[in-house]
Parts: sequence; C-alpha cells; structure tokens
Amino acid sequence: MDFSLTPEQADIREQILRLCAGFGDAYWLRKEREASFPEEFHAAVAEGGWLGIAMPEAYGGAGLGITEAAVMMQAVAESGACMSGASAIHMNIFGLNPVVVFGTEAQKRRALPPLIAGRDKPCFAVTEPDVGLNTTELKTRAERQGDRYVVNGQKMWISTAQVANKMLLLARTTPLDQVKRKTDGLSLFYTDLDRSKVEVRLIEKMGRHAVDSNMVFFDGVEIPAEDRIGEEGKGFRYILHGMNPERILIAAEAVGIGRAALTKATDYARERRVFGRAIGQNQGIQHPLARCWAHLQAADLMVMKAASLYDTGRECGAEANAAKYLAAEAGFTAAETAVMTHGGMGYAQEYHVERYLRESLIPRIAPVSRELILSFIAERVLGLPKSY
Repeated sequence: MDFSLTPEQADIREQILRLCAGFGDAYWLRKEREASFPEEFHAAVAEGGWLGIAMPEAYGGAGLGITEAAVMMQAVAESGACMSGASAIHMNIFGLNPVVVFGTEAQKRRALPPLIAGRDKPCFAVTEPDVGLNTTELKTRAERQGDRYVVNGQKMWISTAQVANKMLLLARTTPLDQVKRKTDGLSLFYTDLDRSKVEVRLIEKMGRHAVDSNMVFFDGVEIPAEDRIGEEGKGFRYILHGMNPERILIAAEAVGIGRAALTKATDYARERRVFGRAIGQNQGIQHPLARCWAHLQAADLMVMKAASLYDTGRECGAEANAAKYLAAEAGFTAAETAVMTHGGMGYAQEYHVERYLRESLIPRIAPVSRELILSFIAERVLGLPKSY
C-alpha cells in the first residue's frame, strides 16, 4: 500500500506551487485590503488549463479525478492563498459536476468550454436564509410558464455572485405539500445571472474579503426551460453528486491552510530570539507545532482516501465527511498555533497568519457544520438513532 503521490500528481503539485509563487503574500494582503476579486490569479489558473482539471477532455478539460483536483486545491491554499485563492476557483472544479453527469450534450457543449477557459464565472445558488442545511425545505420557487420558468425567492451566502455571470440554481418546482418525498419537486438550473433582474447584495464578513459572499434576490426572474438540468423535480438527487467532491476539496484546502500556517510559524520560531535563544528551542513552542504537523498528516491521509474512493466509484460519504471534519479542525488549530507562536506579531497583518486564522474558520462552517458531520457519522456509520 503506497500513500505517496504518483509522479503525475507530484508534478501537478509542483506546477501549481510554481504558478502560485507569482501571487505571493503581498498580493493576497492587497486583495484582502481592497476586497477585490483576484482576477489576475483566476486568469492565470485558467490560462494554465487548470480550471478544467476534473472536467471531461471532450469539452477542453484534463479528464482527471477528484484526487488530482484535491492535490491542486491543497497546493493553492498551501501557497498562502488560503481560502481567498481556493474560493476564487473552487466552484469551477466541482460545481458543474451535475451538468457533466446529467446535462444534455448541447448543455455540456454550451456550459463547459467557457467555464474551463475562464470566460464564465459561476456561483452556486442553493442555500437560503431560513433553511440552512435542511435543503428539502427550500422556498425559492420556479414555476413553469410555457417555455420558461419564473423564479421568485432569496438565496443566502452565495460566493462570487458579485463577479459571476452564471449560476447553478436549485429551486422548488412542485410545492412541498404536493410531493410524496421531501426530496422530490426540486429542480436544477444552470443559467445566466442577469443583473438587470437579479439583485445581488454583499454580506460584510470577518474574512476572505477578496471573494465576496452575498444575498441574492429573485423577483419574477425568467429562466429558459432549456437551462434546466435533467428532469424536473429531480434536482436534489443531481446536486448530491457534487456534495462529496466538495467536502473532499474543502478538506484538502483546510490541510493546505494548516501547512501554510505551520511553515510561517516554524520559520518564525527559528528566527525569533528571546532570552538569548531561538524560541523554537523551547518545548512549549516545539510541541504544539509538532502536534499540528501530525494532525495535518493524518487529515491529509483521510482526504486522499476519500478522493480515491470517489474516483474509483466506491461509496465515500463517511470518508468525505470525516476528511472534511478532521482537516478543518487540524487546519484551524495550526492557524491558531501559528498566531500564538508569533505572539503579538501574530495579530499584525504584515505577518499574514491572522488572515490564515480568519480563513481557517470557513472549512469548519461550510459547506456543512462539524456538528452535522458528527451526526451523520453517528447515524450512518455507528448505527445510532437519527437526532435531527
């Protein structure tokens, strides 16, 4: 059993790290302060052909797996770009998997090449303010009227909606009280984000200011029926195809953040001298950092296991969720430890670890909370009664 990267995967990692070296700490600090989307970084990733790493070759992608995508996204985060860099391209990597699997040939040819080339930027319009993770209770309605659907409702925490020109939208086409199962009656659309008809309102937040989060309002927005993906009413099942890959990629990114933080902390611990000696000589500094390394390594193994299971067509729900949980906790702890290693300077923006800490909170919260992951594992793996 070999746990090392293949030569091809190692090459992907090295190429991504070289690309990201052109976007160093100063770049990400500026983007954070300006709260501006990293257009230059996004364009460089697109120019390198990386946005299509897990997309079919027939549409301009590389045709590789989620394992290779995880290697890529981990390297992006590890470069110091953290979630600001990862979230700028995250949706391109996994988000349109339902289109790949369930879209018509015409839809795939229309949607995938411009996405891979970086001409289209999509957002993922699923979550709502009064629903949270209870997706079957979505209230946004899409009513069929002839050859189009009319959409009314609101979405919440929609990343990149300020810069997106496309959206993957999940809406209810049959009222909840008229379906046999709660998971029925939801339909999926990949369509234009028409700003003349859709209101996008920025949410001011703690961190990751380079990548926006938004409330999105639909008031009589018309969507052509040809933009519906798959059958009407089966959108919930389609969206599930992107959930495990998303968890795996978020987990890889969390490990990357942790490694970036650990590198900063160990470098500082070697250089900072107090009482005539490097602070890294003190076990009170050494042991927390060593513990972070061990936890990050363990989390990374679970990420790679989950990705391998997914790519070989095996069940990976428990592993993908466990990877996301373990990596998010390890990444956060490493970022927190990096701040404490720096002492007062850890609170200063110029040392960057305070940004890592703020951004390390994202994998703990999204796309699913750590508490719901534990409930899922308790029920599905341990066979305990459902608690929610």
